[in-house]
Amino acid sequence: MHTGQLVFAQLMREFPLKAFSRFVAVRKGQHKVKDFSCLDQFFVQAFAQLTGRDSLRSIELNLRIKRQYWYHMGLRCKNISRNTIANANSTRPWQMFFDLAQQLIGTAKKLYVEDLLDAELAATLNATIYALDSSTVDLCLSLFSWAPFRETKAAIKLHTLLDLRGAIPTFIHISDGKMADVKMLDILVEQGYIEAGAFYVMDRAYIDFSRLFLIEKRKAYFVTRTKSNTIAETCEHRAVEPGTGITSDERVFLLGEKSLQDYPNELRRVRYTDQKTGKKLVFLTNNLTLPALTIAALYKNRWQVELFFKWIKQHLRIKVFLGTNENAVKTQIWCAIATYVLIAITKKRLNLPQSLHEILRVLDLNIFESTPIPELFRALEIDREETVLNEQYSLF
Repeated sequence: MHTGQLVFAQLMREFPLKAFSRFVAVRKGQHKVKDFSCLDQFFVQAFAQLTGRDSLRSIELNLRIKRQYWYHMGLRCKNISRNTIANANSTRPWQMFFDLAQQLIGTAKKLYVEDLLDAELAATLNATIYALDSSTVDLCLSLFSWAPFRETKAAIKLHTLLDLRGAIPTFIHISDGKMADVKMLDILVEQGYIEAGAFYVMDRAYIDFSRLFLIEKRKAYFVTRTKSNTIAETCEHRAVEPGTGITSDERVFLLGEKSLQDYPNELRRVRYTDQKTGKKLVFLTNNLTLPALTIAALYKNRWQVELFFKWIKQHLRIKVFLGTNENAVKTQIWCAIATYVLIAITKKRLNLPQSLHEILRVLDLNIFESTPIPELFRALEIDREETVLNEQYSLF
């Protein structure tokens, strides 16, 4: 006899049901749908992400074996088949899952507002810090002809603006593989994602001075690395503290008629040498007041977006797709992102000290259990403590 809530259902407590119903209505997702609702569709997608199912056959088989749990998972459909899932993903508007992900991201940002990953930066800055980057997912050209990349290859790009508080993706844009990274700045400006006082950390692929000047106009700050062909005239040298890795701190103006026209204001150039590797880096920013070492630390934290891409590629199912048209691919990606954020929200709500990777693995193994989620992790900590004690006592 079933007692208590399934682990899957406990995770879905954070699901914004009323908001999702509104999104479905606005996008007309339920048009002519008699069975297998949009909510059923998301729950099936979330189940696939949480348990590592990467094929329609695997999802169908595993859910049919556990049919007695459907009601307790929140599924209200009469049947689940490969064709039903594939048809829903291919035809129902992916935008409702985009709306869902944005709703969850808004909730997560409020929960993680104080959780800056770098303690030193948290003490120095009282501002939002975003890392901007993209990651490419390779596809087969013959199956995904709508996403051209190279002559014999297809691909999509995930352009991501990551809030470094809690590693929460604030905005994700999905494009074909040919879209240049720098065009993402236009989208961020057009859609109002440039916040006054915030810092935007990005690599050299985003250097376009006319676009960077739009960030300046909105009273926000950027930190990037210079390209080798960037020419600037120094108008002031600042003193640097020896032994910190900072070799120079200069205020500069760009040289060249076009560059100066695109960015007429003063910039700051900071040269830094990594004391462990000896690697030399040159940063460019429009912030003229922060300590030079803080500018270097800001750029160092850009790697959190690389870790985010690595995490979702390793632990979520976004490299093998359940459908081949654009709608199916975007549906799967947005459901994956929504599931990721649900895990992050649950971690914060329940004060779980474990990493998102550990939480996902435990949820995977216990998805049909009815043990309260905190107890699952309490048992995990007890096992760890016993293991440590046994290793301490076993000296020989």
